Amino acid sequence: MLRDLKEEVLEANLMLVREGLVRLTWGNVSGIDRERGFFVIKPSGVAYDELTTDSMVVLDLDGKVVEGSLRPSSDTPTHRILYCEFPGIGGVTHTHSVHATMFSQAGVELPCQGTTHADHFYGTVPVVRELTPEEVAADYETNTGLAIVECFRERGIDPLAMPGCFQKFHAPFTWGKSALDSVKNSVALEVCAEMALGTWQLNPQQSGLPDYLLDKHYLRKHGAGAYYGQA
Repeated sequence: MLRDLKEEVLEANLMLVREGLVRLTWGNVSGIDRERGFFVIKPSGVAYDELTTDSMVVLDLDGKVVEGSLRPSSDTPTHRILYCEFPGIGGVTHTHSVHATMFSQAGVELPCQGTTHADHFYGTVPVVRELTPEEVAADYETNTGLAIVECFRERGIDPLAMPGCFQKFHAPFTWGKSALDSVKNSVALEVCAEMALGTWQLNPQQSGLPDYLLDKHYLRKHGAGAYYGQA
């Protein structure tokens, strides 16, 4: 079942290692088949060098395992909520990459400091509030997903234009058109976080990228008249 999607999700998880976004087993990637209503995710706690196509776990959007002998990632409920509530996305990535996690732990948003950021994120990357003790006790991972959705809806943020966030005290989540695309957004978020920290060290008064440059760089890549790359 879903052999091609399993292979893509496996490759996306291995890409986390190649890009230096994970240590130990601190991360996971999933991808969804919207037509069939199933998503594929990494198994929980399995070392990346032990992953195979057949070890990927298939679930439905109710969170029920429909194929796979291993337990799915502990973050599966968060991925499920994002798929249900953000219907335009096709993949989700969660890491504890060092610089992006610094922003999460500090509860600091990442304003757009330059055109590298603008190529991937249309504005300030938000911080999602910390969960309450009751939310943690009741269903930590599901409520993590619900808090992300709440943040984007209350602030009127388009999840397709802002494909990532920092979960306060936890770590970043990103998403994209596919599993591999969601990993690329994790790479971009980590690099932009590192660049911003260096920028503020060199110039603490850096006030951010002017809106006209933000619009130009984001829209030339993602807008209706996008001309970056090949047709």
